[in-house]
Amino acid sequence: MNPRQFVLATVTAFPAFGAAQAADIELWRLDCGSIKVSDLSAFSDTFRYQGEERTLTDSCYLIRHDSAYMLWDAGLPSALLGAAQDAKPMAPALARTIKDQLAEIGVAAEKIATLGISHNHFDHVGQASDFAHARMLIGKGDLEGFRATPPAFGVEPTLVQPWLDGTAKLETITGDKDVFDDGSVVMLATPGHTPSSYSLLVRLADTGPVLLSGDTAHFQEQFGNRGVPPFNFDRAETLASMDRLEDAAKALNATLVVQHDASDISKLPAFPASAK
Repeated sequence: MNPRQFVLATVTAFPAFGAAQAADIELWRLDCGSIKVSDLSAFSDTFRYQGEERTLTDSCYLIRHDSAYMLWDAGLPSALLGAAQDAKPMAPALARTIKDQLAEIGVAAEKIATLGISHNHFDHVGQASDFAHARMLIGKGDLEGFRATPPAFGVEPTLVQPWLDGTAKLETITGDKDVFDDGSVVMLATPGHTPSSYSLLVRLADTGPVLLSGDTAHFQEQFGNRGVPPFNFDRAETLASMDRLEDAAKALNATLVVQHDASDISKLPAFPASAK
């Protein structure tokens, strides 16, 4: 391959995610549950949080791209609606369903055309089947975790059955994914928590770029203290993905939002308000 051919191949392989987009983009932060953790040491393989407890938020997000709608993550299962958060090591509960919140802002569930999944754990796909008409985007390795025998850690295949049995549209991805082919919404490969974890870049005209972390970190301070849960798939990949998000946030002057951090998600407006 001569130098000119190499340049052309490189440009083709790596789209210009930095290009300005003409689409009108809007972002809503949804309440998709919470998880009360009585022993936070489960989230640090260096024993950082001994004796601490904390309640994690389980946020997910609605993105409007002109008249098309995308849901990023699908929260905790509806079966946990009104569940008691008792003395269990981890006690998940749901206060409102995604469909109820969408109805409040006049978005019918049927309008969700794309369902982007950060990773395959049950607290991120819990209400996915309410949107079985949508095309699911998920990392190839995480889809394989649903099909493994036994399923991978934290995975409940029944929650995504329509996509596993072929009755719903499915697209498995490797590397980055420009969702609307204009650089406005890009799934960024950030493996480590699971084999094919993703984060999401959303470019907003007024707010500026927003980076939704997936589970690259569970608390904002983990970017500083390099905290990695012992149940993550790969420690080195987790740290590399943290670096990628931090570097991207600096380069783009983006707002980095840690989806499980109840304080950090307040960087975005509380529902039903949106960011533009």
